[in-house]
Amino acid sequence: MAGTTVLSWDDLEATPWRNGGGSTRGIASFPTGSTLADFDWRVSLAEVEADGPFSAFPGIDRVIMLVDGGGMDLDVDGATHRLGRFDTLAFDGDATTTCRLPAGPTRDLNLMTRRGRTRGSLRAVDVTGRYETGVDEEGDVTVLVALTTGLAVTPDSGLGLLDSVVRDRPGPLSVTGTGTLAEIRISPQQ
Repeated sequence: MAGTTVLSWDDLEATPWRNGGGSTRGIASFPTGSTLADFDWRVSLAEVEADGPFSAFPGIDRVIMLVDGGGMDLDVDGATHRLGRFDTLAFDGDATTTCRLPAGPTRDLNLMTRRGRTRGSLRAVDVTGRYETGVDEEGDVTVLVALTTGLAVTPDSGLGLLDSVVRDRPGPLSVTGTGTLAEIRISPQQ
C-alpha cells in the first residue's frame, strides 16, 4: 500500500472459516502477504452464521465490533458480554471464546494485533458534515469502514456500505456526509 486506498466491499474475497460457522473478508494486514500465522496486524469483516467457538489466536489482542444483526453474546473465558450494533469488545486472542446469536446471523468488524509488535483501537464515529482524521507518524495506519451509506472520502470518492479506506502514510484523511464509520488506528509498539 502507498498513501490512501479505497476498497469496495464487493471486491473483498470471502474465505470460509475452518469450523463452517461463517466466513471472513480481509480488508488489510501487515506485513503485506502475511497469513493468519504471521501477521503483525489484521483488519477483517466476518459473517457469523451460527453459534459456536472462535478460533484461538495465541499472542494476539482482539477487538470486535458488531456492525449488523440483532446482537451477539460472546463468552470470553466464562464471562458473557452482550454486543449490540456498533458496540466493541476488546479481548485476549488466547481466551476460550464462543458466540451465541440470539437473533440470527450477524456481521462483525475485527482488529487483531500481535502483542509486543503492534497496538490498535477501534471505535464508531458519527459524521455530520466533515470528519478529519489521518496518520500522524510513519509506520502508523488508519482504516475507516463505512457502517452506513451517505459518506464520501474527500474530495469525491463516495463510499458504499462496508467500503473501506486505508491510509498508511502520514497525512490527513477527510470524510464528508452524514452517517457512521468505524475508525481503526494501528501503531507499532515501542
